Amino acid sequence: MTTAKPPLWVWVLLVAAIFGVSSAGTLLQQIELDPLLKASWRLQLTAVVLFPFAFFQWRQQPSEVKEQMFEKRTLGILALSGLALALHFGAWVASLKYTTLTHSLLFVTAHPLIVVAGMFILGIVLTGVRQPTHRELSGAMIGFAGAALTLLDEGTQQGDNTVTLLGDSLALLGAFTVVGYIVCGRILRAWMPIFLYAFPVTLLAAVLLLPASMLVESDYATYGVFGWLDAAFFGWFLALALIAGLLGHTGLNTCLKYLSPLVISACVTLEPVIGSLIGYAVFDTSLPGRWTWFGGAVLMIGLLLIVTAAPTETDTNNQTLEASKDA
Repeated sequence: MTTAKPPLWVWVLLVAAIFGVSSAGTLLQQIELDPLLKASWRLQLTAVVLFPFAFFQWRQQPSEVKEQMFEKRTLGILALSGLALALHFGAWVASLKYTTLTHSLLFVTAHPLIVVAGMFILGIVLTGVRQPTHRELSGAMIGFAGAALTLLDEGTQQGDNTVTLLGDSLALLGAFTVVGYIVCGRILRAWMPIFLYAFPVTLLAAVLLLPASMLVESDYATYGVFGWLDAAFFGWFLALALIAGLLGHTGLNTCLKYLSPLVISACVTLEPVIGSLIGYAVFDTSLPGRWTWFGGAVLMIGLLLIVTAAPTETDTNNQTLEASKDA
């Protein structure tokens, strides 16, 4: 990252990227489809978009990197990352069916709390694992307290959805599993270009979700593996790939060349608010209940305390364990 003042277009891209990432939840909620199949299709089209970038990067790599890509250790970590991503998307997309948009976004973006809790537990049982700082622990405790407060809205109807413990738990499971994806990425991205990492992991996650959908969902028999090509679905999934994927995630990665990870991470914590506002403004999603407002604000304060810790204390870009390689 350069120390020069970032140009104006970077700030414009950052705002657009945050809105792009935040739109994913409400876009997914508009698609009438079983969740595991929906998650697989979303990842399939994202893999299609990533492929040309991955192919270009592959051609640019020296032979040493290409050989390292096929080492057993690399393939094993890629497989674990793909499994974690499949579990993350499967759980999160399912949560959108069983709870409200706001609750889903609040819990699935709470993975920094899980990272700090993991650091604390592993620091007790293992040597060499960095213990979280007082600020990180305070943020985690505040965040978990806020999450508990939002559950006081359990059972309340908010538009077409009802706040349920099942839905909130699925979103929290999505937060747990994305930590595995982040940890694997932290290990491999030390030497592996971004698209060479993202493409195979995304494709594998999409493939892994298909047999699960086939076993437990009825829509698989109706629409099949590539049902996203149907005119009724294609526009939605293309919007997810281009707006949430390419503009959102790729935009954030581009901004990291010019802005501190601290700035990016702090902005990303706004995803539940922006995502809920997009749903309300564009798709007439109802506003959350009072305990969700209050608890959500407390949860976000906790997250901000964690991600705004000094860069030497917390890697805010990865929001993962300093000793994740040993975990």
